Amino acid sequence: MSGIRRHPIRFLLGLIGFFLFLLGAALDFIFVFALTGRARTRRGRAVWQQRWAGIGLRVLRGRAEIRGPLPAGGILASNHLSYVDILVLGSLQPVVFVAKADVERWPVLGWLAKCAGTLFIRREQRSHVADVARQIAPVIEEGLPLLMFLEGTSTGGTHILPFRPSLLEPVVANHWPATPVWIGYSLADGSVEDEIAYWRDMTLFPHLLNLLTKKSFTAHVAFGEPVRAPGDDRKELARRLQRQVCALAGEFGRNITVGSHWHALPEGPKERSGVAE
Repeated sequence: MSGIRRHPIRFLLGLIGFFLFLLGAALDFIFVFALTGRARTRRGRAVWQQRWAGIGLRVLRGRAEIRGPLPAGGILASNHLSYVDILVLGSLQPVVFVAKADVERWPVLGWLAKCAGTLFIRREQRSHVADVARQIAPVIEEGLPLLMFLEGTSTGGTHILPFRPSLLEPVVANHWPATPVWIGYSLADGSVEDEIAYWRDMTLFPHLLNLLTKKSFTAHVAFGEPVRAPGDDRKELARRLQRQVCALAGEFGRNITVGSHWHALPEGPKERSGVAE
């Protein structure tokens, strides 16, 4: 909390802005999107999410730098550092996220994620993974990109864990395009690994409060070319996507390591948007 003592005015303005962001997003959904009927469609909810993800990113004093064309649809497979990834990637275009069921239970934020049309998965129930896989098809058929964090957890950004292939089963079966996406950050007045990345044993509220003391940060996002698996090999597709995501970091001069094993996935609020094998 030393950042709050060093920058009390910046923190106070950021905190006020964050609460206004939450209130504005909720009221906009209820009184604009819901009452006008736009919230009944996936695209309507995705458009609402894009609007407020962009506002939330500005509240945190962040901006996005993009390389590569935005995919028009299909699956997006990204590495995962933080809850900030949601705001960054959600602000670029209407998109549907796949998130862990833990997120749905978060106060306020979980409700907002539901409003955005997020698909939730209970990773401890393999049968539910199959159920979510069935929910993917209508999203793809509607032409909305569907974004997965296939590492199953977040990292500090120096490496990318193996991608878990469970939700890639319908991707290879239906020959949907799977676009690799890399996201990383620059932070002038602090450490990306310690103050933007949300991992290890970090706790959400103190992490967010500290982030509100930062002057600014830049999110770097690179989109690659769609990747397809040979035949119906979802595990090979997962490996190819992981390698391509690592390679995309080079667009911003980053050298990212390909992780060779999965870390144990912790229980609780740090389990974010990834999906598990």
